[in-house]
Amino acid sequence: MVFQSAPSPRVKLEMNLERPISKLETTRVITLAFLSARLPSALLAEHVARSLCAETDASVVLVRLARPFNGNGANPPAAPPALPSEIPRTDAGYHFLSVGSSGELQQPDWIPAVVEKLRREFRYVLIEAVADDLFTPALFEFLVRSDMGYLFLGATSEDVYHLDLLLRELRDHPDSGVDVKPVLCLHEGQIVNGFDALIERVSGQARCFVRGCPRRENPSERPGNWFRGDIRRLAREIGSCLVGLALSSGAAKGLSHIGVIQVLEENGIDVDVVAGSSMGAYIGAIWNSGRNGKEMEEIAREMESRWAFWSLIDVAVPPRQGFVRGLAVKRRLQKSIGRLHFGELIRPLYIVATNLATLERVTFKSGEVADAVHASVAVPGVCVPVTLAGETYVDGGIVDPLPVDVLREEGVDRVIAVNAIPTPDRIKYCLQAERELAQLKKRSAREIVRKLIPVDEHLNYFARGNILDILMRSIHGAQICMSETLARGADIVLRPRICDDRWLDFRSPRRFIEAGRQIAERHLPEIKALVERNTGASHELAPGKLARIA
Repeated sequence: MVFQSAPSPRVKLEMNLERPISKLETTRVITLAFLSARLPSALLAEHVARSLCAETDASVVLVRLARPFNGNGANPPAAPPALPSEIPRTDAGYHFLSVGSSGELQQPDWIPAVVEKLRREFRYVLIEAVADDLFTPALFEFLVRSDMGYLFLGATSEDVYHLDLLLRELRDHPDSGVDVKPVLCLHEGQIVNGFDALIERVSGQARCFVRGCPRRENPSERPGNWFRGDIRRLAREIGSCLVGLALSSGAAKGLSHIGVIQVLEENGIDVDVVAGSSMGAYIGAIWNSGRNGKEMEEIAREMESRWAFWSLIDVAVPPRQGFVRGLAVKRRLQKSIGRLHFGELIRPLYIVATNLATLERVTFKSGEVADAVHASVAVPGVCVPVTLAGETYVDGGIVDPLPVDVLREEGVDRVIAVNAIPTPDRIKYCLQAERELAQLKKRSAREIVRKLIPVDEHLNYFARGNILDILMRSIHGAQICMSETLARGADIVLRPRICDDRWLDFRSPRRFIEAGRQIAERHLPEIKALVERNTGASHELAPGKLARIA
């Protein structure tokens, strides 16, 4: 076994068996497996290690599995490996160890001892392995010894086939219990083109993206903003410091999400992942498309005109499954975001809908975003259910009005939830205040005419007390207790002070946006403390030597 150190490091950190990492600290071994030799594995692994150091301020070692060429093709017997007396630290802050072998990678009996030794000395151990011989024993041994495995592949059918084979082999491996996650690498200008959905079908899991990935044959190509952002998010996931934003349902009240987003942006608070249900899905889609909070407010204020709301009502004739088709809402969303797919969003987005046949929660992660939002906002009884790929869906708020649990299931460690669904006490307070104000002020001639000739009550099915209003209010009433229960899974819950019961008051967006701003500003210190919380201090080690591993 040959251990090669990084060239000319400025700082060296020597390892001392007498000062292992504290039991209170969580150590993690992560295998970065590259399923294609066409990917710039070294560059990707080094950027992950660099970003992990920056995000966690913890000790990180990158172990590269190198294979020196053996001219005679012989594989000599594997000698018991010896770790070096010191593992140097690079200028980027992480430690680097290159493992070169002529035969040991085919005889990986030494791996458990090496992994455990490194686990004791570093907070994060990253294993960089290129699966050129796809199922080498060493790759499997490192994967089964890891806490997490990231499988990097390109947007080719061959790479997806290799992913499928590797996952099958892992499932059949007697000691395999490691969580693995595919990472789809896209070169500059390359589009997802359905590979995200294909990977999801093969793996059954959410996948990451690394966009703007430099080509291996062009080492001088500089990574762009997409690449840096995606690598940073991947490192934050490894370091357990992802920040997620859960946006609730709530119809017009969901416009308060915009106010929260504005405060986050103004204070430089980064959100890595968003999950939205119903109106939360609509807002999340626009934000993740690249629009900022100010632009989102301008879009919302387009509804202030008298007849703007009615432009969203495309009546279903006959109203057999619902009164409204919902296609006008989808077209309005597409006006804001186009026909973007999930892989083209600036950050991961999870959209919740309800499968009408099974009544189970479905989380959309691939395909066209507007299709998923259309399904998520299809209020049953009001809107016609949406059929996608042979399955029929209705409003996500039916089963999950505040998708905190979706973020937790996707590995998000810090969750901020925005619950725009008011409680009965708050609604009751508002109604009482409304009655008292009505008694104090003089009624206008218009109000008197409306009272004498209630045209709105007879012709507007959305008017208070009419069938669509009753359906909306009943559904949201059922969501109140559910959303409060789901909120317990969040680190911070923001409840905008919205107490009235006008769920479809899209003509007053500024009122809801301001409510979102106020609650976010009130809890800004807690939000900052959550986001800036350090996942682990750097573990400095005294000079010393590691013993030989038998």
